Amino acid sequence: MKYIGYIGTYTKKESKGIYSFELNTESKKIENISLAAELGNPTYLNITDDKKFLYSIASENGKGGLASYSINQETAELTFINHQLVDGPNPCHVNTGKNHRYLFSTNYHKGTVDSYLIHEDGSFSPAVSTIQLTGSGPDPRQEKAHVHFAGMTPDEKYVAVIDLGSDLLITYDMEKNGKLTEVNRMETPAGSGPRHLVFHPNIDTIAYLVTEFSSEVFVLSYDSENGSFSIKEAVKTIPENFNENNQGSAIHISSDGKFVYSGNRGHNSIAVFQVDEQSGNLSFIENTSSEGNWPRDFSLDPSEKFLICSNQESNDLTLFERDTDTGTLTLIEKNISVPEPVCVKFL
Repeated sequence: MKYIGYIGTYTKKESKGIYSFELNTESKKIENISLAAELGNPTYLNITDDKKFLYSIASENGKGGLASYSINQETAELTFINHQLVDGPNPCHVNTGKNHRYLFSTNYHKGTVDSYLIHEDGSFSPAVSTIQLTGSGPDPRQEKAHVHFAGMTPDEKYVAVIDLGSDLLITYDMEKNGKLTEVNRMETPAGSGPRHLVFHPNIDTIAYLVTEFSSEVFVLSYDSENGSFSIKEAVKTIPENFNENNQGSAIHISSDGKFVYSGNRGHNSIAVFQVDEQSGNLSFIENTSSEGNWPRDFSLDPSEKFLICSNQESNDLTLFERDTDTGTLTLIEKNISVPEPVCVKFL
């Protein structure tokens, strides 16, 4: 079996844009890495659930925003549809809802979250709502709002937005026209630096939040009545005796809801946790070396028997085989050359 995937990158040095690849599950190799779309700093990607469209961060001539592409599911070819760019730095994250009607971007540098409307042909509108967040935190890197993530709750009633700069998880109600209105906010511990969020696929009241500065995963309770979150539990993603710089990166969960994976930049590892099926709480299993420098993100393949990690600073991918019973990772191949990789997404 061969699965098609895409790699989002920085284009500060050698990268030219979005790259495609194939994962051959029989030979257990990553093959046919090639440039799929030339684009400035397409650091983060999002593929719609129906696999028809890809949305990417984009920058060009001092402007930043998003770009949309249609996907040829046979050849992996991307065909440009449209983009929306505005003056200033590009966003850091892009996300869609399940029904492909709404698109969201968050801008770390500007401290904003934007919502857009998606049209049937995959194109999208200029931003219909832009929220400017304000605030700060105790860490020197929290001198102002740094919005890092926006995503719809599983019931699609709300949009959850994470501000790393102010240690906040803010919930917004969204009207049909895409306008956002704040309904709730949760403070994380001061200086923790919340970064990314993932919901449990089977327990709709549980979510997991990774922090960049305190290297933790917070197990969250979610109340769909009012869109509120609260912290149930906090677990460390690195050993207690690791005192060097570490920054939490990405968080993902297996589709059966049994295992959570969290990336560590600095410790250069992926933390593996087992999920309690009743409470949703986490038990630490192991830290697996990312076999490269600065694992910015990673992805489970569609079979979930493999995991691909993108090491931004060492310009490579690492391929692991995943034990679906124990959640543990075994190295298959490392030093797979890709320039400035940030994220990996599969069709």
